Amino acid sequence: MAGDSIYRITEIVGTSKVSWEDAAKNAIKAASKTLRDLRVAEIVKLDMVIENGKVTAYRARVNLSFKYEASSKKSDK
Repeated sequence: MAGDSIYRITEIVGTSKVSWEDAAKNAIKAASKTLRDLRVAEIVKLDMVIENGKVTAYRARVNLSFKYEASSKKSDK
């Protein structure tokens, strides 16, 4: 059907020493270097790395969707 699309979802984790927002932005920025046609980012989990009682990093787990493209066309038989 014309106009139908398929999207793939991949899970990535971004980190930041500043904030969860920066961690999510870092994840998307890194993913955009290798993935094309990014569509939606869903934050699924936020956590922190703690060392010696202090927060040393913020982490954001992100489900990222992008348009699926077949790697090769199959011939009809």
